[in-house]
Amino acid sequence: MNQHSLEDDIGALEARVEALASLCERLRGENRSLREQQNTLVEERARLVERNDVARHKVEQMIERLKALESSQ
Repeated sequence: MNQHSLEDDIGALEARVEALASLCERLRGENRSLREQQNTLVEERARLVERNDVARHKVEQMIERLKALESSQ
């Protein structure tokens, strides 16, 4: 192996390492963003489940009141 070939190999390796480091940084940022988005969606889902439970309870109460009105007539 001559000096020129070794320098070319080192240069190519350095370029690959830089590309991998850049990719790693981009993926870290993307991962962070996705985790934040997931947390937001989990919180939103919890709020919606709570609202759904409240609505279901209100509907059940209305049905019971309607049944009571029907039976009293």
